[in-house]
Amino acid sequence: MIYDFRLGISKEFSCNYLPGNQERLLIVVDELHEQANQYDYLMHQGFRRSGEQVYRPHCKACHACQSVKVMVQEFTPSKSQKRSLKKNQHLRLVKSRTPSEEYYPLFERYINELHADGAMYPASAEQYQSFLFTHICKQYFVELYDGDKLVSVAVTDELPSALSAVYTFYNPDYRKNGLGIYSILQQIHVAQTLGKEFLYLGYQIDDCQKMNYKTKFYPHQRLYNNQWHIVPRPSYSR
Repeated sequence: MIYDFRLGISKEFSCNYLPGNQERLLIVVDELHEQANQYDYLMHQGFRRSGEQVYRPHCKACHACQSVKVMVQEFTPSKSQKRSLKKNQHLRLVKSRTPSEEYYPLFERYINELHADGAMYPASAEQYQSFLFTHICKQYFVELYDGDKLVSVAVTDELPSALSAVYTFYNPDYRKNGLGIYSILQQIHVAQTLGKEFLYLGYQIDDCQKMNYKTKFYPHQRLYNNQWHIVPRPSYSR
């Protein structure tokens, strides 16, 4: 099914990922309250959300942002991802529909200790609420516990055909556990059990090193030239 949407274009502003570049966004003007089917369609067109705002990069001279989605039913972990699964096998997975009061203190510590150089620093309750949550679709909160201690939360949108990884935050004491990668592996697992086709990972920018983890989950698809292209696992992949 094809939908029609009213769209607007933002003003240019400094790109957070490629220093010296200017960024602008194509923004969906229509309200999508409880419209998961429409959001699913927009995700397939390369859009994504921040809070209730649905957008897509629309820069004049740059096309570096490419949406990435893992083909979860065909996914197989690499050797390094298998090591991550083994290293963190003591953690307990809980799939929740309702956010907990424990989330914000964990989010605040994660931002302030690990991302003090980022655009989200310093963390605030208002930013946390407006960025992570939405009325567009249902959400899962993929929680990881070490015993009874909450150590990680992966905020995940549920769409008819896919899950979408919105944001993951975790206890900085567990940084060496690689919980970012491990949480994606758990989101893939959840997507598989729900019978979804894909897990969206957001935008990949090849020249931004901190984003390159997104292309390590095979097979995946990347959106460029307005078409999705399958990227199989290379023979040298670890």
